[in-house]
Amino acid sequence: MNVENTKDWVKSLEEFFKLFERYFLRSETRDNVQGYMRALLADVKRKNSWQLAKVLGLDDPHPLQRVLREAKWEDQEVRHELRVQLAQRMGSEQGIGVVDASGFVKWGEKSAGVSRQYCGRIGKIENYQVGVYLGYVTTDSAAFLDCQLYLPQSWCDNRERCRAAQIPDDVVFQTKPQIARQMLEQAWDEGVPMRWVTGDTLPCMAILLSSVKPSINATALMCCDWLSSSCAADAI
Repeated sequence: MNVENTKDWVKSLEEFFKLFERYFLRSETRDNVQGYMRALLADVKRKNSWQLAKVLGLDDPHPLQRVLREAKWEDQEVRHELRVQLAQRMGSEQGIGVVDASGFVKWGEKSAGVSRQYCGRIGKIENYQVGVYLGYVTTDSAAFLDCQLYLPQSWCDNRERCRAAQIPDDVVFQTKPQIARQMLEQAWDEGVPMRWVTGDTLPCMAILLSSVKPSINATALMCCDWLSSSCAADAI
């Protein structure tokens, strides 16, 4: 994707998306996904469905919401293709994997994975939805490689609640370091070159990574405030 020529970014985005078209079986879904991507890249302060729909000139956000909730597409294959493309285009033997857990305050109890847990954004325990993210950084570029929702034990023990949130029955509890390790192993298996791995809210990272891939230098950059207030209670 050509990101240097800003005047031609729409064409560049369309060309980039062609690599992923086969994973979206319906033309309507393909069009809505492309629109969603364009809107996310737009200069919009609050990027909720209503605001993104307004950017695209839609009367309501339902086409974008269908992409997230109802449309059938191969998400694992899309992520695999993304990692393959990133390894080819920006892969570096000195590449750095960056693992972080982040999330958003949520009201109510129906959003998948929401529970009372430590929220780094506001520095206290709150009703919160958390994901684990894997990024990739080189000397001249950066990109996301993978992400996964963190599902607390209380959710995994309540299958009726999981089904109501459309969480498959085969999803089992994993700690955040376990999720991070799984994503890293997947990236390595797919040929993403990586010399270093770092994370700022996963205190077990160095121990975990040292037993996974000896050639990786694992650096755990720990946030003291987060450690003191949440490490023991959260069980990560």
